Amino acid sequence: MFRRTVASMKERSFLHVIKLVSPFVAVALLQALLAIGSLEVLSSVRAYVAGEALWSRAQKNAVYDLDLYLHSGDRTFFDQYQDALAVPIGDKFARRALERQPEDLDAASHGFLQGGNHPDDVPGLIWLYRYFHHVSFMDAAIQHWVATDPMLLELTIFGEAIDTEMKQGPIRDEQRLRFLTSRLHELNSQFTERADRFSAVLGEGSRTIKVLLTLANLAAAGTLILLMVWRIRRLVQQREAFENALKAEKERLSWQATHDAMTGLANRRDFEVRLEHELGEVGRAPLALILLDLDQFKAVNDSCGHLAGDRLLCDIARLLQKDRRPHDHVARLGGDEFGIILPRCTPYDGVDIAERLRRSFELFAFSWDDRSFAVTASIGLACISDATIGLEEALRQADAACYGAKQKGRNRVQVYHASEGAQTDPRRRQVA
Repeated sequence: MFRRTVASMKERSFLHVIKLVSPFVAVALLQALLAIGSLEVLSSVRAYVAGEALWSRAQKNAVYDLDLYLHSGDRTFFDQYQDALAVPIGDKFARRALERQPEDLDAASHGFLQGGNHPDDVPGLIWLYRYFHHVSFMDAAIQHWVATDPMLLELTIFGEAIDTEMKQGPIRDEQRLRFLTSRLHELNSQFTERADRFSAVLGEGSRTIKVLLTLANLAAAGTLILLMVWRIRRLVQQREAFENALKAEKERLSWQATHDAMTGLANRRDFEVRLEHELGEVGRAPLALILLDLDQFKAVNDSCGHLAGDRLLCDIARLLQKDRRPHDHVARLGGDEFGIILPRCTPYDGVDIAERLRRSFELFAFSWDDRSFAVTASIGLACISDATIGLEEALRQADAACYGAKQKGRNRVQVYHASEGAQTDPRRRQVA
């Protein structure tokens, strides 16, 4: 059983930790994904820029080698022309493979490799085209790329035509030679214009992407910071709530330790602590101590039951607190016995307060189930002005006076006198 309880506590603790850190993990993962995505996009754009540089250099080399072949007749230049031309042709094949439905990824990969692109860049080239070819900057760049297809076809046909002529011998016609050379230069200019536009669009796009991704990462970082602030605030609030609950529980337990649960008055323990404190102040001001017993409590309990008795005790508690002075202390000492500490109270004032309290009892009527009871009290008053009197002696004097009030007919106030206290032992009396 103990092991299961420990395991359950560990499981709840683990789940609490997961609940606590899960938002941070989610945002951290989001930021990590954004960072990875940012690097992937920028790397792929960089690969296209590098690929365009290879494409442009190869196209220019193709035109240059074909021009050399045209003027020299050296077959080596034509071979170099074909090798150079294979680069932009490979890129074109890769693009068209990605335009197919379904896409031919193997053909696209082979085409980009033929285009001289680094093998590590090929996956990024394919990924960016597949998922971002409709994005404005990418779409514009692709349109410039597509516009070179007719030029590339013309350059291919043009090279084959020159090769066919050259196989029959060097071209001697100057006008024909100038025309062919001029057309080569025109094609080169057209290629260069489209390549420059392609590069410009990609460059602008990469800068825009960099700004957007930077903002996205900053937003994710800001979200993480806000989440941390919110979470810390929640933890502080939870801690404050826990501390307040703990404080309230301590106060409740402290109240229970010093108060009577039924009447809400102080209990005997608290009463004695306060009395001992007030006795320490007797040297500066006298003290009066009242102990009282209800005269008809047993009759109410026996005839109406304990619920009626409890109700009577609560009514008496309210009666005792009604006219008390702000610094007086009222307590239920047990059963139907109550005590009142009257600090800074002269004997004359103590007798007056006790007598007014007795009259309040006379005017009080208790009703239960259509039955009424006259409730009176036997009140004992001890007036203490001797600073040497301790707690036990003070209680003994008040108890002796209360006993004397009962012995003399009840419903009366009895002031303690030393001669009476010596004659009676209050602990031996029978309380009615």
